[in-house]
Amino acid sequence: MRASTPVRLTGAAAAAALLAGAFVASAGAASAGTPSAGAAPAVSERSSAGRPDAGRRTLRAATYNLSLNRATEGELVADLSTGDDAQAATVAEVIQHANPDVVLLNEFDYSGDADPYAAADLFRENYLEVPQGTGKPVEYPYAFVAPSNTGIPSGFDLNNDGTVGGGDDALGFGLFPGQYGMVVLSKYPIQHDRVRTFQNFRWQDMPGALLPDDPATAAPADWYSAEELAVLPLSSKSHWDVPVRVGHRTVHVLAAHPTPPSFDGAEDRNGLRNHDEIRFWADYVRGGRAARYQYDDEGRRGGLRPGSSFVIVGDYNADPLDGDSVGAAIDQLLRHPRITDPLPTSAGGFEASALQGGANLDHRGAPALDTADFADTTPGNLRVDYVLPSRDLRVRDAGVFWPVAADPLSRLTGVYPFPSSDHRLTWVDLKR
Repeated sequence: MRASTPVRLTGAAAAAALLAGAFVASAGAASAGTPSAGAAPAVSERSSAGRPDAGRRTLRAATYNLSLNRATEGELVADLSTGDDAQAATVAEVIQHANPDVVLLNEFDYSGDADPYAAADLFRENYLEVPQGTGKPVEYPYAFVAPSNTGIPSGFDLNNDGTVGGGDDALGFGLFPGQYGMVVLSKYPIQHDRVRTFQNFRWQDMPGALLPDDPATAAPADWYSAEELAVLPLSSKSHWDVPVRVGHRTVHVLAAHPTPPSFDGAEDRNGLRNHDEIRFWADYVRGGRAARYQYDDEGRRGGLRPGSSFVIVGDYNADPLDGDSVGAAIDQLLRHPRITDPLPTSAGGFEASALQGGANLDHRGAPALDTADFADTTPGNLRVDYVLPSRDLRVRDAGVFWPVAADPLSRLTGVYPFPSSDHRLTWVDLKR
């Protein structure tokens, strides 16, 4: 069932909301300001026979870059319109086995403003709610989708190659608007009237922003012109604060997908942007004066209020020790006083590093923490996908869905060319 406004749940879906009251967490206060429902282009909530596992004493939060991006606009909707897309079936089976209660999906193309939930609804109906392989159907009555900066033409020569146009000159890299977008799926109600999006926050409006410098000139921080900075957002996709109601508590799902710190030149424009996209959440959850500069797409300013419970999720394209990140960018979150790093691991990541060798042999990070199987020449396998809860949420368990080769489920992750994605679903169980 589709609706333009939230629907009242009945039956088992209503029971799920009541069941969630056992979740143990500090009461989540609202973000600064009260954004209007216009923060979301639409609402897609559906009646559902499914509910969170009554026997589970935890809330499982997850992130998964499932690489369901396509080469042309509308292709993903077409692929998901039937139940026979092999890649979609494989990533759906991964989700069914992990069975998270709330999950951020990265690299899931935005369907367009005319029907923003089209792809998300098709993925739920034709794949997640249908048994895949040895997986069991999983139902997510709630979803949040909003536009992405990827593929939106800037009208400027942002890569300074002498021409205007193409993915590299878009507000975020992409061949069409919304390519590499994202979606939040949840078994618990999403408070759409309190969602905040930061798609249009400009990079230059961050105090101390690491704006790139043109090494061919004497002027500082001049890779982008004043006219370009006036339209260039910080977020290569977007930053979302999606409050999820778990019984009488609210957990803010802070979702993002910063640009890879690669594919640029000596100016390191992508590496610097990646750093500041990560910094945005560090300031946001610190709140107070640190977040006073932040404004959302409805014009509300400031970050989270003190005492708010949250979980930061997404593919942050940053490893704390290896890869091309600027100044250990992800440490802004991993060492944040309000954040717990659950250190999720897998035996498959450890095994893959040893078997693949190459750049992995020179890595400083523990391979069991890796979440992405990248090229063995460079950069090697890295930890780039994160689920980072606020310290008031008690971590019970954490892991990365990366089975060892001998496990029958390794067919879902495989080796290049991957049957699913080069990223691995990462999850954390929070006590309730």
